[in-house]
Amino acid sequence: MLNQIVLVGRLTRNITVNKSDKGNKVATIPLAIPRSFKNSDGTYDTDFIDCVAFDHIANNTSEYCEKGDIVGIKGRIQTRIIEDKEGQKETVMEIIAEKVTFLSSHTKEEKEADE
Repeated sequence: MLNQIVLVGRLTRNITVNKSDKGNKVATIPLAIPRSFKNSDGTYDTDFIDCVAFDHIANNTSEYCEKGDIVGIKGRIQTRIIEDKEGQKETVMEIIAEKVTFLSSHTKEEKEADE
């Protein structure tokens, strides 16, 4: 059996790293991924997919990438059950980033040199 996903898209906002309840560093990587075909109106639709990264992957991505950069993500799909304040349970599906490749990002020094 195989649970693997590969996504390539553009960051829709800057990434911030937070701490989880268990003390792990966690970040949401928001991707915009245009589809490779046109819809019935003759335009390309875009999918907006949030991926979750932990610890050093979250740190490195937030440090070296910013809104508009293109990244590749290799990861897995994961489901978990969350419970709201009223006790209602909901199943959430997430993309867990296991590897992030910086395809068009620059280091901060390179960005400053470009300005």
